[in-house]
Amino acid sequence: MEPIVKLIGYNHSFSSVYHPQMAFAYNIGIHATTNYSPFQLQFGRESCLPTDEPSSSLTFNKPTDYYVQLENNLLIIQQHARDNIIHQQRQYKINYDKQRPDPYYEINDPVLIKIHGIKKKLEQKYSITPKIITRKQNPIY
Repeated sequence: MEPIVKLIGYNHSFSSVYHPQMAFAYNIGIHATTNYSPFQLQFGRESCLPTDEPSSSLTFNKPTDYYVQLENNLLIIQQHARDNIIHQQRQYKINYDKQRPDPYYEINDPVLIKIHGIKKKLEQKYSITPKIITRKQNPIY
């Protein structure tokens, strides 16, 4: 499946014709970070499609009972979403940190120096000969 931007680039009328359907599909899709759809986070319930069976009717003793129930649902869903977001952020950080070494050098260690301002693709990115660390001022050597 092609990205939406690519499809719009081919045919500019695509956006105006299918925009409501794309927005609806996005809003009812469950996001990996929150584990909820934007619709659930906004309205405190799952969305209903025209093809869905009617939900069982709920009876409330007072008209305000619906609002109280909705408010409680929203608080619970939004708190779960916050917890899921924090959990996902921690997971992303752990995965990112696995790929990012944090080297620690001592005096007299040989290191290659990065050459900044490279103009061409095939130019060397690091010095050819290693340099020796003479002074340490963490994190700068």
